[in-house]
Amino acid sequence: MPATRPDGRAFPADFLWGSATAAYQIEGAADEGGRGPSIWDTFSRTPGKTLDGDTGDVAADHYHRVPEDVALMQALGLGAYRLSVSWPRVQPTGQGAFNDEGLAFYSDLVDRLIAAGIKPVVTLYHWDLPQALEDAGGWTVRATAEHFGRYARRLAEVLGDRVHLWTTLNEPWCSAYLGYASGVHAPGVTDGAAALAAVHHLNLAHGLAVREIRDVLGADAPVSITLNLHVTRAATDDPADLDAKDRIDTIANEVFLQPILEGRYPERVAADTASVTDWSFVQSGDLEIIRTPLTQLGVNYYSTGRVRAGTPAVGDGGPGPDGHRSSAHSPWVGADRVEWLPQPGPHTAMGWNIEPKGLVDLLLELRDRYPALPLVVTENGAAFEDVPDADGRVHDVERIAYLHDHVDAVGEAIEAGADVRGYFVWSLMDNFEWAYGYSRRFGIVRVDYATGERTPKDSAAWYAELVRTNAVPPVDAVVPALTV
Repeated sequence: MPATRPDGRAFPADFLWGSATAAYQIEGAADEGGRGPSIWDTFSRTPGKTLDGDTGDVAADHYHRVPEDVALMQALGLGAYRLSVSWPRVQPTGQGAFNDEGLAFYSDLVDRLIAAGIKPVVTLYHWDLPQALEDAGGWTVRATAEHFGRYARRLAEVLGDRVHLWTTLNEPWCSAYLGYASGVHAPGVTDGAAALAAVHHLNLAHGLAVREIRDVLGADAPVSITLNLHVTRAATDDPADLDAKDRIDTIANEVFLQPILEGRYPERVAADTASVTDWSFVQSGDLEIIRTPLTQLGVNYYSTGRVRAGTPAVGDGGPGPDGHRSSAHSPWVGADRVEWLPQPGPHTAMGWNIEPKGLVDLLLELRDRYPALPLVVTENGAAFEDVPDADGRVHDVERIAYLHDHVDAVGEAIEAGADVRGYFVWSLMDNFEWAYGYSRRFGIVRVDYATGERTPKDSAAWYAELVRTNAVPPVDAVVPALTV
């Protein structure tokens, strides 16, 4: 796949280049260090839930390889590392006593990052809910949001001002709709009403966490949330197709953007979902809590979608950066008359179309709607069929072309006035790709799952050159292989 955009676009001098991971996808050590079980432990160990029955029990074994992995980040020249905290590692049941050994693990990791000149960006929730909380109702009940606020407070007390940016939730769309509507993510529930209750309680959890963090660290503590905002286009200008797009925008984007940034739910969502729920779980004062101001907004972007009015095929969940597999249950609650259409290629190994312009469009739409709110691209990357050569090296030219064009798209948006402060490649290393197990590789560093050995791919060397020069290198830039 050749690059489609120009080389050489430069970025602001203070632009932050980073990489991202998630605890369950890389840590392993599922039963070590006092960690309790999460919904993903339960889900992945249930036959038929993940491809080939893969689990995150070992994953990339990051828990035992922190010094090596921080050295990798330092060799890349990363300015920041976006990690997630495993809630059951630091609080095994999600309430009550905290686990000092788990807290110490993250405190040590943060110290090592700072010593290496890397800013820690800490995500408090990347989908690994303590199983004990799910047994009590999970995100469908208000108590989980309240427990999350207390968990956030404890992390703020322990990690303090060493954290460059706090992120409350990663992609609550996935937690709510893939976890409770389509059931292709943990906890595997297929109930539209449960999914919408989860939407609200995730939003509430975010607001409570922001308030707790700032109560500990002060009103200026830097706090964000990361949303996987869907870029969806109508197939035609027919009013029915435009309405189909609006339905998806409402349930995918607006049920998070509007309460978090405007203090209200979109007007049409109650009517669109009236046959599913009456939204009585929204209580007086909730929206004020949810709207607690942010420092930045995190944006995850991978692909685009195209819809029209119609009847979706069974199992058609549409596109998305979420590792979900086919299901008889749609994640699109209230959009049962919307049909997803195939997107032209090229495609990644996930089957997602490659469209850098969609990222430009998204960033500029956010610029127009929320001009005072800085943005960060907190995930962007691609899975391809990586094949090591005889020396174990991966010459991943397709991934380099993907990153080249999407990084340039970010630069284009900045030049058009979008206040984008940073970019985090997904992912630092190959990992457990949720329901796809270990069959999809997103990393710029290859992981041999049998031995745990890390080998930087050609994309890692290319990304290191991007970081070093602060400008988009050519896809075929002659850069030495990255070594640690």
